[in-house]
Amino acid sequence: MAALNPGKPTEPRGKRLSIQVVTWNVASAAPPLDLSDLLQLNKDNLNLDMYVIGLQEMNCGIMSLLSDTAFEDPWSSFFMDVLSPLSFVKVSSVRMQGLLLLFFAKHHHLPFVQILSTKSTPTGLFGYWGNKGGVNICMKLYGYYISIINCHLPPHMANNDQRLEHFDRILEMQNFEEQDIPNILDHDLILWFGDMNFRIEDFGLHFVRESIKNGCYSDLWEKDQLSIAKRHDPLLRQFQEGPLLFPPTYKFDKNSNNYDTSEKKRKPAWTDRILWRLKRQPQANPHNQRLPVPHFCLSLRSYVSHMMYCISDHKPVTSTFDLELKPLVSVPPITLMPEGLWTMENDMLISYSLTPDFLSSPWDWIGLYKVGLRHINDYVSYVWVGDNQVSFSDGLIQVYFNTRDIPETEDQFLLCYYSNNLHSVVGISKPFKIQPSSFLAEDLLSEAQPHI
Repeated sequence: MAALNPGKPTEPRGKRLSIQVVTWNVASAAPPLDLSDLLQLNKDNLNLDMYVIGLQEMNCGIMSLLSDTAFEDPWSSFFMDVLSPLSFVKVSSVRMQGLLLLFFAKHHHLPFVQILSTKSTPTGLFGYWGNKGGVNICMKLYGYYISIINCHLPPHMANNDQRLEHFDRILEMQNFEEQDIPNILDHDLILWFGDMNFRIEDFGLHFVRESIKNGCYSDLWEKDQLSIAKRHDPLLRQFQEGPLLFPPTYKFDKNSNNYDTSEKKRKPAWTDRILWRLKRQPQANPHNQRLPVPHFCLSLRSYVSHMMYCISDHKPVTSTFDLELKPLVSVPPITLMPEGLWTMENDMLISYSLTPDFLSSPWDWIGLYKVGLRHINDYVSYVWVGDNQVSFSDGLIQVYFNTRDIPETEDQFLLCYYSNNLHSVVGISKPFKIQPSSFLAEDLLSEAQPHI
Protein backbone atom coordinates (compact mmCIF):
# COMPACT_ATOMS: atom_id res chain seq x y z
CA MET A 1 0.00 0.00 0.00
CA ALA A 2 2.89 2.37 0.70
CA ALA A 3 4.13 1.79 -2.86
CA LEU A 4 0.68 2.61 -4.24
CA ASN A 5 0.41 5.82 -2.16
CA PRO A 6 3.85 7.41 -2.27
CA GLY A 7 2.49 10.73 -0.98
CA LYS A 8 1.28 9.17 2.29
CA PRO A 9 3.99 8.77 4.96
CA THR A 10 4.38 5.22 6.16
CA GLU A 11 3.49 4.61 9.80
CA PRO A 12 5.99 2.80 12.01
CA ARG A 13 5.38 -0.91 12.16
CA GLY A 14 4.23 -2.52 15.37
CA LYS A 15 6.93 -3.99 17.58
CA ARG A 16 6.84 -6.84 20.07
CA LEU A 17 9.29 -6.81 22.97
CA SER A 18 9.69 -9.78 25.31
CA ILE A 19 10.61 -8.86 28.88
CA GLN A 20 11.73 -11.16 31.70
CA VAL A 21 11.00 -9.78 35.20
CA VAL A 22 12.79 -11.37 38.18
CA THR A 23 12.18 -10.77 41.89
CA TRP A 24 14.12 -12.56 44.61
CA ASN A 25 14.81 -12.00 48.30
CA VAL A 26 18.33 -13.47 48.39
CA ALA A 27 18.74 -13.29 52.22
CA SER A 28 22.33 -11.93 52.00
CA ALA A 29 23.51 -14.94 49.96
CA ALA A 30 26.07 -14.82 47.16
CA PRO A 31 24.99 -15.75 43.60
CA PRO A 32 24.78 -19.50 42.90
CA LEU A 33 26.86 -21.03 40.13
CA ASP A 34 24.02 -21.37 37.63
CA LEU A 35 20.97 -19.15 37.07
CA SER A 36 19.99 -20.47 33.63
CA ASP A 37 16.50 -21.48 34.75
CA LEU A 38 15.86 -18.12 36.42
CA LEU A 39 16.91 -16.21 33.28
CA GLN A 40 15.13 -18.69 30.95
CA LEU A 41 18.41 -19.39 29.17
CA ASN A 42 17.48 -23.06 28.87
CA LYS A 43 14.41 -22.31 26.75
CA ASP A 44 14.65 -22.47 22.97
CA ASN A 45 13.29 -19.64 20.81
CA LEU A 46 12.39 -17.42 23.77
CA ASN A 47 13.92 -14.36 22.05
CA LEU A 48 13.98 -12.05 25.05
CA ASP A 49 14.67 -8.35 24.50
CA MET A 50 15.00 -7.10 28.08
CA TYR A 51 15.61 -8.23 31.65
CA VAL A 52 14.25 -6.41 34.71
CA ILE A 53 15.86 -7.86 37.85
CA GLY A 54 14.97 -6.86 41.42
CA LEU A 55 16.72 -8.28 44.49
CA GLN A 56 15.95 -7.75 48.16
CA GLU A 57 18.07 -8.36 51.28
CA MET A 58 21.38 -8.23 49.49
CA ASN A 59 24.36 -8.26 51.81
CA CYS A 60 24.36 -4.69 53.14
CA GLY A 61 27.00 -4.78 55.85
CA ILE A 62 29.23 -1.71 56.05
CA MET A 63 32.23 -3.41 54.40
CA SER A 64 30.03 -4.84 51.66
CA LEU A 65 28.45 -1.46 50.90
CA LEU A 66 31.86 0.27 50.80
CA SER A 67 33.17 -2.41 48.45
CA ASP A 68 30.09 -2.20 46.20
CA THR A 69 30.48 1.60 46.00
CA ALA A 70 33.96 1.19 44.50
CA PHE A 71 33.26 -1.95 42.46
CA GLU A 72 30.28 -3.73 40.98
CA ASP A 73 28.44 -5.84 43.56
CA PRO A 74 28.73 -9.65 43.06
CA TRP A 75 25.13 -10.01 41.80
CA SER A 76 25.44 -7.25 39.18
CA SER A 77 28.76 -8.67 38.00
CA PHE A 78 27.25 -12.15 37.77
CA PHE A 79 24.30 -11.01 35.65
CA MET A 80 26.55 -8.94 33.38
CA ASP A 81 28.94 -11.86 32.88
CA VAL A 82 26.07 -14.17 31.93
CA LEU A 83 24.04 -11.76 29.78
CA SER A 84 26.69 -9.72 27.93
CA PRO A 85 27.72 -12.62 25.62
CA LEU A 86 24.04 -12.76 24.60
CA SER A 87 24.15 -9.08 23.49
CA PHE A 88 22.47 -7.70 26.63
CA VAL A 89 23.84 -4.46 28.08
CA LYS A 90 23.26 -3.18 31.60
CA VAL A 91 21.46 0.07 30.82
CA SER A 92 20.67 1.25 34.35
CA SER A 93 20.75 0.22 38.00
CA VAL A 94 19.84 1.66 41.40
CA ARG A 95 20.84 0.40 44.85
CA MET A 96 19.47 1.25 48.32
CA GLN A 97 21.09 -0.83 51.07
CA GLY A 98 19.69 -4.34 50.48
CA LEU A 99 17.55 -3.40 47.47
CA LEU A 100 18.96 -3.64 43.95
CA LEU A 101 17.20 -2.98 40.64
CA LEU A 102 18.86 -3.78 37.28
CA PHE A 103 17.67 -3.13 33.74
CA PHE A 104 19.27 -4.93 30.76
CA ALA A 105 18.40 -4.56 27.07
CA LYS A 106 19.70 -6.02 23.81
CA HIS A 107 22.21 -3.52 22.40
CA HIS A 108 20.17 -2.68 19.28
CA HIS A 109 17.43 -1.24 21.54
CA LEU A 110 19.80 1.23 23.25
CA PRO A 111 19.04 4.29 21.02
CA PHE A 112 15.35 3.90 21.94
CA VAL A 113 15.84 3.65 25.72
CA GLN A 114 16.17 6.96 27.54
CA ILE A 115 16.74 6.70 31.30
CA LEU A 116 14.99 9.73 32.79
CA SER A 117 15.54 9.16 36.49
CA THR A 118 16.49 6.67 39.19
CA LYS A 119 15.10 7.11 42.68
CA SER A 120 15.23 5.55 46.16
CA THR A 121 12.41 5.80 48.70
CA PRO A 122 13.34 4.57 52.20
CA THR A 123 10.41 3.63 54.45
CA GLY A 124 12.33 1.87 57.24
CA LEU A 125 12.99 3.29 60.70
CA PHE A 126 11.08 6.62 60.93
CA GLY A 127 10.99 6.73 57.12
CA TYR A 128 14.75 7.26 56.82
CA TRP A 129 16.26 3.77 56.96
CA GLY A 130 16.63 2.00 53.62
CA ASN A 131 16.21 -1.60 54.75
CA LYS A 132 12.59 -1.24 53.61
CA GLY A 133 11.13 0.87 50.81
CA GLY A 134 11.39 1.00 47.05
CA VAL A 135 13.81 1.81 44.22
CA ASN A 136 12.64 3.08 40.85
CA ILE A 137 13.91 3.40 37.29
CA CYS A 138 11.91 5.79 35.12
CA MET A 139 12.51 5.63 31.36
CA LYS A 140 11.15 6.33 27.90
CA LEU A 141 11.04 3.21 25.76
CA TYR A 142 10.36 3.85 22.06
CA GLY A 143 8.68 7.10 23.23
CA TYR A 144 6.48 5.56 25.97
CA TYR A 145 6.87 6.35 29.68
CA ILE A 146 7.65 3.29 31.82
CA SER A 147 8.34 3.07 35.56
CA ILE A 148 9.91 0.03 37.20
CA ILE A 149 9.71 -0.34 41.00
CA ASN A 150 11.40 -2.95 43.20
CA CYS A 151 10.17 -2.88 46.81
CA HIS A 152 10.55 -4.53 50.20
CA LEU A 153 7.55 -3.93 52.49
CA PRO A 154 7.24 -4.50 56.28
CA PRO A 155 7.06 -8.13 57.46
CA HIS A 156 4.80 -10.07 59.89
CA MET A 157 1.13 -10.98 59.77
CA ALA A 158 -0.09 -8.06 61.93
CA ASN A 159 1.54 -5.33 59.81
CA ASN A 160 -0.82 -5.47 56.82
CA ASP A 161 -2.03 -1.88 57.27
CA GLN A 162 1.59 -0.73 57.45
CA ARG A 163 2.37 -2.59 54.20
CA LEU A 164 -0.50 -0.84 52.42
CA GLU A 165 0.61 2.51 53.84
CA HIS A 166 4.18 1.96 52.56
CA PHE A 167 2.83 0.91 49.16
CA ASP A 168 0.98 4.25 48.92
CA ARG A 169 4.00 6.21 50.21
CA ILE A 170 6.37 4.70 47.64
CA LEU A 171 3.87 5.54 44.89
CA GLU A 172 3.48 9.14 46.10
CA MET A 173 7.25 9.66 46.19
CA GLN A 174 7.70 8.61 42.55
CA ASN A 175 6.74 12.02 41.19
CA PHE A 176 9.29 14.25 39.48
CA GLU A 177 8.24 17.87 39.98
CA GLU A 178 11.69 19.24 39.13
CA GLN A 179 11.74 17.48 35.75
CA ASP A 180 9.49 17.37 32.72
CA ILE A 181 8.22 13.88 33.57
CA PRO A 182 4.51 13.13 34.01
CA ASN A 183 3.04 11.82 37.24
CA ILE A 184 3.76 8.12 37.66
CA LEU A 185 0.06 7.27 37.32
CA ASP A 186 0.19 8.88 33.86
CA HIS A 187 2.98 6.56 32.76
CA ASP A 188 2.05 4.09 30.07
CA LEU A 189 3.29 1.14 32.13
CA ILE A 190 4.24 0.52 35.75
CA LEU A 191 6.01 -2.73 36.63
CA TRP A 192 5.93 -3.17 40.43
CA PHE A 193 7.41 -6.19 42.17
CA GLY A 194 9.42 -7.34 45.15
CA ASP A 195 9.12 -8.91 48.58
CA MET A 196 5.76 -7.39 49.45
CA ASN A 197 5.43 -9.56 52.59
CA PHE A 198 1.65 -10.06 52.30
CA ARG A 199 0.51 -13.13 54.28
CA ILE A 200 -2.34 -15.66 54.37
CA GLU A 201 -4.94 -14.75 57.00
CA ASP A 202 -7.22 -16.89 59.25
CA PHE A 203 -6.09 -20.38 58.29
CA GLY A 204 -3.79 -22.26 60.65
CA LEU A 205 -0.36 -23.65 59.80
CA HIS A 206 -1.59 -27.25 59.38
CA PHE A 207 -4.40 -26.30 56.96
CA VAL A 208 -2.07 -24.11 54.87
CA ARG A 209 0.59 -26.79 54.59
CA GLU A 210 -1.93 -29.53 53.71
CA SER A 211 -3.47 -27.29 51.02
CA ILE A 212 -0.03 -26.70 49.53
CA LYS A 213 0.83 -30.41 49.72
CA ASN A 214 -2.37 -31.28 47.81
CA GLY A 215 -1.99 -28.40 45.33
CA CYS A 216 -5.27 -26.81 46.53
CA TYR A 217 -4.47 -23.11 46.35
CA SER A 218 -7.93 -21.58 45.72
CA ASP A 219 -8.91 -21.37 49.43
CA LEU A 220 -5.54 -19.81 50.24
CA TRP A 221 -5.92 -17.19 47.47
CA GLU A 222 -9.15 -15.97 49.09
CA LYS A 223 -7.29 -15.19 52.32
CA ASP A 224 -4.17 -13.73 50.72
CA GLN A 225 -3.82 -10.19 52.10
CA LEU A 226 -2.86 -8.63 48.77
CA SER A 227 -5.84 -10.27 47.03
CA ILE A 228 -8.15 -8.97 49.79
CA ALA A 229 -6.66 -5.45 49.57
CA LYS A 230 -7.14 -5.38 45.78
CA ARG A 231 -10.86 -6.10 46.25
CA HIS A 232 -11.27 -3.02 48.46
CA ASP A 233 -8.62 -0.49 47.42
CA PRO A 234 -9.46 1.39 44.16
CA LEU A 235 -5.79 2.19 43.43
CA LEU A 236 -4.49 -1.32 44.10
CA ARG A 237 -7.32 -2.70 41.95
CA GLN A 238 -5.72 -0.97 38.95
CA PHE A 239 -2.68 -3.24 39.29
CA GLN A 240 -2.94 -6.61 37.60
CA GLU A 241 -1.29 -9.90 38.57
CA GLY A 242 -1.07 -13.31 36.99
CA PRO A 243 -2.71 -16.36 38.63
CA LEU A 244 -0.81 -17.81 41.60
CA LEU A 245 -0.43 -21.33 40.22
CA PHE A 246 2.77 -22.02 42.16
CA PRO A 247 3.33 -22.83 45.87
CA PRO A 248 3.88 -19.99 48.34
CA THR A 249 7.46 -18.77 48.02
CA TYR A 250 8.13 -18.08 51.73
CA LYS A 251 9.29 -19.39 54.24
CA PHE A 252 11.74 -22.23 53.47
CA ASP A 253 14.63 -23.69 55.40
CA LYS A 254 17.76 -22.54 53.63
CA ASN A 255 19.39 -25.10 51.32
CA SER A 256 16.17 -27.13 51.13
CA ASN A 257 12.65 -27.22 49.72
CA ASN A 258 11.11 -27.73 53.18
CA TYR A 259 8.94 -25.07 54.73
CA ASP A 260 10.09 -23.64 58.06
CA THR A 261 10.98 -26.38 60.57
CA SER A 262 12.32 -24.02 63.24
CA GLU A 263 10.57 -23.49 66.56
CA LYS A 264 8.67 -20.49 65.14
CA LYS A 265 7.27 -22.58 62.24
CA ARG A 266 6.18 -19.55 60.21
CA LYS A 267 3.21 -19.98 57.90
CA PRO A 268 4.04 -20.15 54.19
CA ALA A 269 2.90 -17.15 52.13
CA TRP A 270 3.09 -15.62 48.65
CA THR A 271 5.32 -12.74 49.74
CA ASP A 272 7.14 -12.39 46.39
CA ARG A 273 4.89 -10.81 43.78
CA ILE A 274 4.95 -9.16 40.34
CA LEU A 275 2.26 -6.60 39.46
CA TRP A 276 1.71 -4.28 36.53
CA ARG A 277 -0.52 -1.36 35.59
CA LEU A 278 -1.29 -0.14 32.07
CA LYS A 279 -2.51 3.38 31.52
CA ARG A 280 -3.88 2.72 28.05
CA GLN A 281 -6.37 -0.10 27.63
CA PRO A 282 -7.89 -0.87 24.22
CA GLN A 283 -11.61 0.00 24.25
CA ALA A 284 -14.13 -1.89 22.15
CA ASN A 285 -16.44 0.09 19.83
CA PRO A 286 -20.09 -0.31 21.01
CA HIS A 287 -21.11 -1.02 17.39
CA ASN A 288 -18.25 -3.46 16.88
CA GLN A 289 -17.24 -5.69 19.79
CA ARG A 290 -13.84 -6.45 18.28
CA LEU A 291 -11.04 -4.64 20.09
CA PRO A 292 -9.02 -2.16 18.00
CA VAL A 293 -5.42 -2.87 17.11
CA PRO A 294 -3.50 -1.95 20.29
CA HIS A 295 -0.89 0.82 20.22
CA PHE A 296 0.50 -0.31 23.57
CA CYS A 297 -0.47 -3.50 25.35
CA LEU A 298 1.11 -6.02 27.71
CA SER A 299 0.35 -9.72 27.83
CA LEU A 300 1.60 -12.20 30.42
CA ARG A 301 3.28 -15.29 29.00
CA SER A 302 4.28 -16.95 32.29
CA TYR A 303 4.22 -16.32 36.06
CA VAL A 304 6.20 -18.96 37.95
CA SER A 305 8.43 -19.65 40.93
CA HIS A 306 11.76 -21.47 40.69
CA MET A 307 11.93 -24.15 43.37
CA MET A 308 15.42 -25.36 42.45
CA TYR A 309 17.15 -22.37 44.10
CA CYS A 310 17.74 -22.93 47.81
CA ILE A 311 20.25 -20.29 48.91
CA SER A 312 17.50 -18.22 50.58
CA ASP A 313 14.36 -18.73 52.66
CA HIS A 314 12.51 -17.27 49.63
CA LYS A 315 12.10 -18.79 46.18
CA PRO A 316 12.58 -16.45 43.21
CA VAL A 317 9.56 -15.53 41.08
CA THR A 318 9.62 -14.54 37.40
CA SER A 319 7.17 -13.21 34.84
CA THR A 320 7.68 -13.22 31.09
CA PHE A 321 5.75 -10.47 29.28
CA ASP A 322 5.15 -9.59 25.66
CA LEU A 323 4.89 -5.82 25.17
CA GLU A 324 3.28 -4.87 21.87
CA LEU A 325 3.61 -1.24 20.83
CA LYS A 326 3.59 1.05 17.88
CA PRO A 327 6.83 3.05 18.34
CA LEU A 328 6.41 6.77 18.92
CA VAL A 329 10.13 7.05 18.11
CA SER A 330 11.22 4.82 15.25
CA VAL A 331 14.41 6.57 14.04
CA PRO A 332 17.44 6.89 16.33
CA PRO A 333 18.52 10.51 17.01
CA ILE A 334 22.01 9.67 15.70
CA THR A 335 22.98 7.43 12.76
CA LEU A 336 26.61 6.28 12.97
CA MET A 337 28.65 5.14 9.99
CA PRO A 338 32.29 3.97 10.25
CA GLU A 339 34.06 5.28 7.14
CA GLY A 340 35.69 2.76 4.79
CA LEU A 341 38.05 0.01 5.92
CA TRP A 342 39.22 0.43 9.51
CA THR A 343 42.84 -0.57 10.12
CA MET A 344 45.35 0.06 12.89
CA GLU A 345 47.54 2.11 10.50
CA ASN A 346 45.89 5.54 10.63
CA ASP A 347 43.38 7.62 12.54
CA MET A 348 39.90 6.38 11.76
CA LEU A 349 37.02 8.49 10.50
CA ILE A 350 33.44 8.26 11.77
CA SER A 351 30.56 9.95 9.98
CA TYR A 352 27.23 10.54 11.69
CA SER A 353 23.99 12.35 10.99
CA LEU A 354 21.44 13.61 13.46
CA THR A 355 17.68 14.18 13.38
CA PRO A 356 16.51 17.84 13.17
CA ASP A 357 15.14 17.90 16.74
CA PHE A 358 18.25 16.42 18.40
CA LEU A 359 20.09 18.90 20.64
CA SER A 360 23.79 18.03 20.72
CA SER A 361 26.22 19.06 23.45
CA PRO A 362 30.00 19.71 23.49
CA TRP A 363 30.13 16.95 26.12
CA ASP A 364 28.65 14.28 23.83
CA TRP A 365 31.05 11.44 23.10
CA ILE A 366 31.40 8.40 20.87
CA GLY A 367 32.66 5.20 22.45
CA LEU A 368 34.29 2.23 20.75
CA TYR A 369 33.17 -1.08 22.28
CA LYS A 370 33.88 -4.74 21.74
CA VAL A 371 30.74 -6.66 20.83
CA GLY A 372 29.59 -8.22 24.11
CA LEU A 373 29.94 -5.01 26.17
CA ARG A 374 28.65 -5.32 29.75
CA HIS A 375 27.57 -1.70 30.31
CA ILE A 376 27.98 1.76 28.78
CA ASN A 377 31.25 2.49 30.63
CA ASP A 378 32.79 -0.66 29.19
CA TYR A 379 34.40 1.19 26.25
CA VAL A 380 37.79 0.42 24.71
CA SER A 381 38.28 4.08 23.77
CA TYR A 382 36.22 7.23 23.21
CA VAL A 383 36.34 10.69 21.62
CA TRP A 384 34.59 13.95 22.41
CA VAL A 385 32.60 14.82 19.31
CA GLY A 386 33.25 18.56 19.72
CA ASP A 387 37.02 18.24 20.11
CA ASN A 388 37.54 15.69 17.33
CA GLN A 389 35.25 17.07 14.63
CA VAL A 390 37.00 17.48 11.27
CA SER A 391 34.21 18.34 8.82
CA PHE A 392 30.53 19.11 8.42
CA SER A 393 28.70 18.96 5.10
CA ASP A 394 25.39 17.79 3.63
CA GLY A 395 24.06 16.92 7.08
CA LEU A 396 27.00 14.62 7.80
CA ILE A 397 29.51 15.31 10.58
CA GLN A 398 32.92 13.64 10.63
CA VAL A 399 35.13 13.02 13.65
CA TYR A 400 38.47 11.23 13.85
CA PHE A 401 39.44 8.41 16.19
CA ASN A 402 43.06 7.90 17.27
CA THR A 403 44.14 4.25 17.01
CA ARG A 404 46.93 4.38 19.61
CA ASP A 405 44.72 3.20 22.49
CA ILE A 406 43.03 0.40 20.54
CA PRO A 407 44.47 -3.10 21.08
CA GLU A 408 44.95 -5.34 18.07
CA THR A 409 42.36 -8.10 18.32
CA GLU A 410 40.13 -10.30 16.22
CA ASP A 411 37.03 -9.11 18.10
CA GLN A 412 34.15 -7.26 16.47
CA PHE A 413 33.42 -3.70 17.56
CA LEU A 414 30.51 -1.30 17.92
CA LEU A 415 30.32 2.50 18.04
CA CYS A 416 27.88 4.16 20.45
CA TYR A 417 27.02 7.86 20.58
CA TYR A 418 26.30 9.04 24.16
CA SER A 419 24.19 12.18 24.66
CA ASN A 420 25.13 14.29 27.68
CA ASN A 421 21.74 16.05 27.62
CA LEU A 422 19.72 12.82 27.55
CA HIS A 423 22.17 10.74 29.66
CA SER A 424 21.60 7.88 27.22
CA VAL A 425 22.98 6.17 24.13
CA VAL A 426 21.23 7.74 21.13
CA GLY A 427 23.01 6.01 18.26
CA ILE A 428 24.71 2.68 17.66
CA SER A 429 26.57 1.32 14.64
CA LYS A 430 26.46 -2.11 13.09
CA PRO A 431 29.25 -4.49 14.23
CA PHE A 432 32.52 -4.27 12.29
CA LYS A 433 36.12 -5.48 12.48
CA ILE A 434 39.32 -3.46 12.78
CA GLN A 435 42.04 -4.97 10.63
CA PRO A 436 45.51 -5.41 12.21
CA SER A 437 48.49 -3.30 11.09
CA SER A 438 49.87 -6.09 8.95
CA PHE A 439 46.62 -6.37 6.96
CA LEU A 440 47.27 -3.37 4.69
CA ALA A 441 50.88 -4.41 3.94
CA GLU A 442 49.81 -7.97 3.10
CA ASP A 443 47.00 -6.64 0.90
CA LEU A 444 49.40 -4.37 -1.05
CA LEU A 445 51.94 -7.19 -1.39
CA SER A 446 49.30 -9.54 -2.83
CA GLU A 447 48.25 -6.89 -5.35
CA ALA A 448 51.90 -6.51 -6.48
CA GLN A 449 52.20 -10.22 -7.28
CA PRO A 450 51.60 -11.27 -10.92
CA HIS A 451 48.22 -12.96 -11.46
CA ILE A 452 48.11 -16.09 -13.61
